[in-house]
Amino acid sequence: MRDLDLKKLDRILKLSLREDIERGDITTDSIVGPHEHVDFVISLKEDAVICGIPVVKHIFQLLDANLKIDFCAGEGDFLSSGSLILKARGKGRAVLTGERTALNFCQRLSGIATQARKYVEAVKGTGVLILDTRKTLPRFRYVEKYAVRVGGAANHRFGLFDEILIKENHLKVEEKRGPEFIRRAVEKTRERYPGKKIEIEVSTLKEAGEALNAGADIILLDNMSVTQVKKAMVFLKGKVEVEVSGGIRLKNVRHFAKTGVNYISIGALTHSVKAIDMTLMVL
Repeated sequence: MRDLDLKKLDRILKLSLREDIERGDITTDSIVGPHEHVDFVISLKEDAVICGIPVVKHIFQLLDANLKIDFCAGEGDFLSSGSLILKARGKGRAVLTGERTALNFCQRLSGIATQARKYVEAVKGTGVLILDTRKTLPRFRYVEKYAVRVGGAANHRFGLFDEILIKENHLKVEEKRGPEFIRRAVEKTRERYPGKKIEIEVSTLKEAGEALNAGADIILLDNMSVTQVKKAMVFLKGKVEVEVSGGIRLKNVRHFAKTGVNYISIGALTHSVKAIDMTLMVL
């Protein structure tokens, strides 16, 4: 399951169910008996890469530990519209109460995985690694980054605590202290965290050269055109790892990939993804 930690997942899903159910599902509890069982299916209404099968399973089994599921697809499979994702049988109250939460997760995660797969396919053969960003829904980051991996892309840093990335606003603060602010920013982080790679975001060719001279391990070329990236790669390639970000779309991602950069990070993998249309139907 691509390193999906069920303990972390359990916390997220219990909070999500609590948000929806709170004091109880007053509609379902009025109509469906406590011992009544139903058969149901979840199916696609558009083509997609499926993601969230373990999440759906965990949600329903939190509500009915004996619910039985027969999966018709595997995590990360590409399915066409109309395809069945799963068939299942369980307590009617559990199924109807968990329906929306289960679909919300599976729809959004499948949307992210589908988007990631499109970008990965677009740069196939170039050797470039497609990365996500921290532009995720609050509290959803863990599962959203999981969906990125299911789609075949990779994760950038998870949060502020695990990797160093000196961004534009960090440099603006340091610049107020005088010239050579890029060098000082690198030196300060290197002194405090000597074992960490240092990535620095730059927006001009001049800054890229200064970051290289300052000893950065990774240089992030932010919001540069393909032409600008090509110029930067003339003196950066082979001396430092290079990432590009900003303004990347499916229509231009391969042009950026062919410049020779190592990584392309794309906020659109998560921040504006379209949820995949699917439905749960009781039989």
